[in-house]
Amino acid sequence: MSPPPPSPIDPESIPRELKDGLTASVLGGLAMVSRMLLSTEKVSFGWVLRRVLAASITACIAGYAVQDYISSPGLRWACVGGIGYCAPEALDFGLQWFKARAGAEVSKVKANGKSKKSKSKRR
Repeated sequence: MSPPPPSPIDPESIPRELKDGLTASVLGGLAMVSRMLLSTEKVSFGWVLRRVLAASITACIAGYAVQDYISSPGLRWACVGGIGYCAPEALDFGLQWFKARAGAEVSKVKANGKSKKSKSKRR
């Protein structure tokens, strides 16, 4: 006996949360792609891919966050698109802030280590 033929995917069987997350991710990615198409600066493929993925992931998370607060689908999609549009700059700022804080902490620890070593050498 052969197995039954695979049935097509029923759109109604896909969870609503998964559909909303995918929609938000696509909107954020499209917002970033539109920015890249309107830009006049030369960029590498890796830079574009990183930016589009950052926008998509952030828009997906934002889509889940605003879903309970904004009931109008059009307004929710506009909000998610806007968040996807500004996500790369916000993530770049966050990374720069984190690197600055981490660098300050590392230099503080190195300074404490040097002062302890110099005190122990004096004895």
